[in-house]
Amino acid sequence: MGSAAAAHLASRGQRVLGLEQFQVAHDRGSSHGKSRVIRLAYFEHPSYVPLLRRAYELWRGLESKTGRHLLQTTGGLMIGAPDSEVVSGSLRSAREHDLAHEMLEAAEIHRRYPPFTPRQGTVGFYEGEAGSLFPEEAIRAHLDVAVDHGAHLHFDERVENWRVTPSSTVEVTTTRSSYEAGRLVLTPGPWASGLFKLDWLKLALEPQTLYWFEPSDGAAPFAPERFPVYIWDLGDGVQVYGFPADEDGRVKAAFFRTRNGDESSLRAALAPCLPALASGALVATAACRYTLTPDHHFVIGLHPDHEPVVIASPCSGHGYKFAGVVGEILADLAINGATRHQIALFSPARFAGLA
Repeated sequence: MGSAAAAHLASRGQRVLGLEQFQVAHDRGSSHGKSRVIRLAYFEHPSYVPLLRRAYELWRGLESKTGRHLLQTTGGLMIGAPDSEVVSGSLRSAREHDLAHEMLEAAEIHRRYPPFTPRQGTVGFYEGEAGSLFPEEAIRAHLDVAVDHGAHLHFDERVENWRVTPSSTVEVTTTRSSYEAGRLVLTPGPWASGLFKLDWLKLALEPQTLYWFEPSDGAAPFAPERFPVYIWDLGDGVQVYGFPADEDGRVKAAFFRTRNGDESSLRAALAPCLPALASGALVATAACRYTLTPDHHFVIGLHPDHEPVVIASPCSGHGYKFAGVVGEILADLAINGATRHQIALFSPARFAGLA
């Protein structure tokens, strides 16, 4: 979100200083891991769909500007019982926004995508526009645009504090220096609790582990032209998600917002669904951290107590696909104090009554 905000602000002629406590596209938060799912029929809430439409436009535009490959369309399957959250929620969004989709029975899922072995009664919601984003490349692309438009980017420089001055500017103190600006945009991810300065905004950090396997039957059936991204709702609050094989023949899978999901738990969850993956050799892992709001929706808006400050994230483990459009929204808020995008669902003030 920070790299996207820097790109949008600099592109509009603003003087921009970007501060990052680590290096470019680091692995300490939740914007790494080589791939992220992008999908239009959003089961979390239909209000996300207009933002996703704009996000797709911006990702394609960013690819064109930078020459980087950022988005791979493979199609996507939301799998589970007909009344499961991922299936019924996706169908709700598709109907409300007239999104092209198909409903597949278990036998048809297996026929189209043989690695899947759903039991009878399982259904799949298929949308052709879904696919993978490549987050590290996308972060670099946004930073390329920011620098090309004059932004100054400082790495290995941690923000320690900020305050609004009597003259309504913002003073930021870091491990290296202090700076003063007319506006401050905060996108701190797992460090939001300290930097947002909102005691009533209760955020939870949840560790997640990503796994890459070599399928026991080989990677060919998982090739991007033959296999979709997916989220599978297994019931009892357990959801797994995954991707086609990467260029090295590795197939990534993980739990979605499931606590303490170790390798053996993931293999057990995948065994009846994707047996070739569950029995494959583990070749890599990566750790990330979700920063969860109480309702799992984003926090985006003007700071409730400090008008010159704009805050964004935490994204509760499903935000990266929105980075481009969130950057646009943050630029709107920083420059104009408002945005044309509908972001009422993400208002920080919705939690103030829970203090």
